[in-house]
Amino acid sequence: MERNRLRKIADRENPPVRTSLVAFDREDGMIVRRLLLCALVLTNGCGIGSAIGQTVDPDQAKQIFGVLPRIAENPQNPVTPEKVALGKSLYFERRLSKSSSISCSSCHDLGMAGADGLSTSLGYRWQLGPRNAPSVLNAALEFTQFWDGRAKDVEEQAKGPIVNPKEMAATKELVVQRLKSIPEYVDAFHKAFPGEKDPVSFDNTANAIAAFERTLLTPSRFDRFIAGNTAILTEEEKQGLNTFVSVGCTTCHNGVDVGGGSFQKFGAIHKVDWLKDLGRYEVTKNEADKYVFKVPSLRNVALTAPYFNDGSVWSLEEAVKTMAYAQLGRTLTDAEAKRIVAFLHTLSADPALVVPPPVLPPSSLSTPKPMP
Repeated sequence: MERNRLRKIADRENPPVRTSLVAFDREDGMIVRRLLLCALVLTNGCGIGSAIGQTVDPDQAKQIFGVLPRIAENPQNPVTPEKVALGKSLYFERRLSKSSSISCSSCHDLGMAGADGLSTSLGYRWQLGPRNAPSVLNAALEFTQFWDGRAKDVEEQAKGPIVNPKEMAATKELVVQRLKSIPEYVDAFHKAFPGEKDPVSFDNTANAIAAFERTLLTPSRFDRFIAGNTAILTEEEKQGLNTFVSVGCTTCHNGVDVGGGSFQKFGAIHKVDWLKDLGRYEVTKNEADKYVFKVPSLRNVALTAPYFNDGSVWSLEEAVKTMAYAQLGRTLTDAEAKRIVAFLHTLSADPALVVPPPVLPPSSLSTPKPMP
């Protein structure tokens, strides 16, 4: 009954929500919480029909976005200092790739807000990937991973690029062989996974990387606003928040990651003519999933151009206008788009949060050599 009631609310007050509601019917254990969140956004005056002049105070912002945690915990992969230290080294470790020239940080550069500044990333033998690399910062908060949602969490996601022939192009066996040939890594694995007789494994490699990524959460000025520091935002930024909420952006971009919590069809209201990528359909082969993508997080979005799944748009204002038109049926004025962009800048991480790269242990004589 609750599901039917929430569907009626969404259908009556905000038609674009229908896409995400249908998508969540296919997500195990997620639908009730997501539907309740959509209903909360709508019934608190944050839908398309809201008054443009409304003012969003910290308490209202907290209702819509929540409070950023310190760590994105996973009970199945507890975050420990030893695991994080190992995962940090492995995140920067190029020897996890076949050529020993590509690491996780190659496409998710922490000095570039966890992205790489390219439309699509370069992989093994200079192959171009099919999609834009999203930021790794705060990614552990998202309900699924990759644009098409093919990995359930960062633990599963960490495995994919390592063995993808267009990305790092390694094999599970090569990864384990290289790590076991380096005494410092063997010792680090035993510390990170105590009690395991043979802890150097491909699964534990991914778990360690994921544990490190679960610490990459980035508090921003907006989080201080939510905590009650209203002076931390300029008047233009506050107006941008009001506009962001009033035009309906929070229908999809809500929660602590300001997105990352649902699937949506790109072009829910107006078709995007240049879109070629079939999105989640490539995973499910369900016709309803054509052009459906995970809604990206907007944290650090001002630092991670270019935008969209294909990295085709370099202007944040253009991206905002495109989404308003395609998803909400709204044609924003230049002033509205500028205000929203001003707000989006408040989601950028403090530069002091940039993580310096570690010193990696040297190879031994038995370490398999790079493979061209």
